[in-house]
Amino acid sequence: MPKLTINGKEVEVPEGTNLIEAAKAAGAEVPHYCYHPALSIAGQCRLCMVDIDKVPRPQIACNTQAAEGMVVHTETERVKETRRSMMEFHLINHPLDCPVCDQAGECFLQIYYMKHGLYDPRMTDEKVHKPKAVPLGPHVILDAERCILCSRCVRYCDEVTHAGELGIFHRGDHSEIGLFPGKTLENKYSGNVIDICPVGALTDRDFRFQVRVWYLDTAKSVCNGCARGCNIEVHTNKHRTHHNEGRRVARLKPRFNADVNKWWICDAGRYGFKWMDDKSRLAQPLHRIGAQATEVSWDRALPELVTTLQRTRPEEIGFLASPQMSNEDLWVLRRLAEQLGVTNVDWRVPPRAPGDEDSFLIRADKNPNSRGAALIGITPGQGGLDAAGMLRAAREKRLKLLWVFHHDLGAAAWPEADVLAALEGAETVVFQGTSSAGEVSARAHLVLPSAAYVEREGTFTNFEGRVQRFRTALTPPGEAWPDWMILSFVGKALGFQDPVFAAERSEQVFNALASAVPAFAGLTYRGIGDAGAMVKA
Repeated sequence: MPKLTINGKEVEVPEGTNLIEAAKAAGAEVPHYCYHPALSIAGQCRLCMVDIDKVPRPQIACNTQAAEGMVVHTETERVKETRRSMMEFHLINHPLDCPVCDQAGECFLQIYYMKHGLYDPRMTDEKVHKPKAVPLGPHVILDAERCILCSRCVRYCDEVTHAGELGIFHRGDHSEIGLFPGKTLENKYSGNVIDICPVGALTDRDFRFQVRVWYLDTAKSVCNGCARGCNIEVHTNKHRTHHNEGRRVARLKPRFNADVNKWWICDAGRYGFKWMDDKSRLAQPLHRIGAQATEVSWDRALPELVTTLQRTRPEEIGFLASPQMSNEDLWVLRRLAEQLGVTNVDWRVPPRAPGDEDSFLIRADKNPNSRGAALIGITPGQGGLDAAGMLRAAREKRLKLLWVFHHDLGAAAWPEADVLAALEGAETVVFQGTSSAGEVSARAHLVLPSAAYVEREGTFTNFEGRVQRFRTALTPPGEAWPDWMILSFVGKALGFQDPVFAAERSEQVFNALASAVPAFAGLTYRGIGDAGAMVKA
């Protein structure tokens, strides 16, 4: 591993590290546009110039590898003047439309100009004009005038997705990014070009003109769209509620995790958040008699549920859990089932159609916590029924109380007539979830509103066994509560003394889970951190 000195600080880096990354290790920032650690080196923007002792001219840091004994300077007067000149070159034809640009506030032309530019402009000729607001695909729109030809998007489509939709066309100051003939930018990961574009050339058609980025709050989270568990940031608009059509979640962005998704997320995960502010969201407990559903308070809903549980024999109760539930939710559910003596517990509902999958990120399992449900032991107990068995028992009127969590059973692989017969056959159907779920919530005698994963704290376990935290980004709508909290209140009302039913925070529930389930032994929220932690083999 070579040792070198950067701005007077000695640093040791792995063989093959370029000077941009070496400078980061030394606590110094080298500005750049075309360089991205996941892409090949282009050396096009020339902004990352540094001085190296015994080298007569400044060198580009992106394509210069650290060497033993190298002495590098990133803040000499010659380097600063070179940066100013390069900033002036990049801005010669750039339009001054920051007030209407979606990238404003997170644009590296703005950021680097304030840090490294501040020159007196000398350009007096008319700027070169190029196409504006050109749709490249369903999610991405191009403003060619703003493009600085860093080629990140082109290299991404060639090297990461291997779809090759984009190229650089024409010559000189008329060069511009564009689509190859017959191509459209609509691969499953197309939205990532928006993230890696350092300026406002590629913007999000969904987010375009919705809300300014400086009004957004950010929370670290995990995508719930499949078993991969990609790390994301949830950007929320809680202050300017008249913007973005009143939607609280403005967008999802990938969050770097070297062991899970690196810098990327798929488009299905990126744009799969509209349900969080949809009108189908449940915000108040509902009590249904016949076809009439009435909003009720928790003070009425919970006692009614508790009374029904008390008067029903354990073998006549079925819990149909969901892998959309967190580890904390599932652990409290398991403890409630054990205290009640209920053995009819399962989470495995086969989908009607298999999910799509690829060799990059997307998993066929569209649930974030199937591995967690299996490790926690949400399976039928001695003599208990699985999911299909519970529905069959309900149809035969042997199962009197069916408690369904989150599932839209109409999307399951079972015949629709069998599902409807089960819902009609049970004396009491309880649905608990974030949103209305077809016939289940429409026919349930009691509907309990759950908080979505962005409205609470907790953990998911991805298909590889990595436990990852998601944080609270929003407050739940109306009277929605986290699943574990609803279950805890039920357990407490039934008089059970297990400490998990007295928990006030999800962290307390997780600690109880970690102390009882060997796979989670030794894990804590602090230890899981932002990158996650693996369960025991």
